[in-house]
Amino acid sequence: MTEFGRVLTAMVTPFDDSGAVDYERAKELATALLDSGSDGLVLAGTTGESPTLSSDEKLRLFREVRSAIGRRGTIVAGTCNYNTAESIELSREAAREGVDGILGTVPYYNKPPQDGLYAHFRTIAEAVDLPMILYNVPSRTVTNMLPETTIRLSAIDNIVGVKEASGNFDAVATIIEESRPGFRVWSGDDIATLPILALGGYGIISVASHLVGQQIQEMIRHHLEGRPDQAASVHRRLRPFFNSLFVTTNPIPLKYALGRVGFPVGRPRLPLVECDEKSAATVDAELQRATIDLRIATPA
Repeated sequence: MTEFGRVLTAMVTPFDDSGAVDYERAKELATALLDSGSDGLVLAGTTGESPTLSSDEKLRLFREVRSAIGRRGTIVAGTCNYNTAESIELSREAAREGVDGILGTVPYYNKPPQDGLYAHFRTIAEAVDLPMILYNVPSRTVTNMLPETTIRLSAIDNIVGVKEASGNFDAVATIIEESRPGFRVWSGDDIATLPILALGGYGIISVASHLVGQQIQEMIRHHLEGRPDQAASVHRRLRPFFNSLFVTTNPIPLKYALGRVGFPVGRPRLPLVECDEKSAATVDAELQRATIDLRIATPA
């Protein structure tokens, strides 16, 4: 099985002043993230503003980032949406660009029942020769993938794990307990990483690792090596920073924060907007307290 790593960064998509994807900046950011605590990257996910990226932009992003990082880190491609056939097509094209896996986001808008979710993901997995990490994020998709559906899907060989952002720790515990051996659970919320690790989870697909990736790795290492007090201490220290990055819709605060620390990545694309003054003040206050791990690079 592909070892995706315990800390995967859900990478922002940089845009230039005209609103076009800034592929050179994306390559710089991907390299900097791997230098500052990330084991791998999730491209064109929620944080990467996938709804506003065209298929051509996504495929070029996968290709450019792979060219920049080589095999230093893994790439999980956000290729799945509410259209099963389209998800298969984009996933197959992403495989040709050299990605290591795909992110299976629960379909949004059309609200499939649980049997529909199972059939959707099974059909994609059987059609695409790549590992899949499922992504349950009901705050975004409305539909919540129930534990029993995830457990059923875990029996499919190339469905290797789930990014769980439901906030339901009982559901997470059930998935960990009843899924096939080796099926992994990554937290989908930075604030929930340590609790999910305590339940037997594997890692985090993170927003905050753009800026504090080494410290997140430190927290996970303390947990794995039997130092719960130290792990909890890191979690408590980072908790306000984690929360500040979600003071308004992600990735608005994150893009603002990256600019503030000297690694600008452009504005979000509409319908997302720039950070409002109140949210910016919250982020600024936490940036002043935080130790930033990101290797800062200035635009060429």
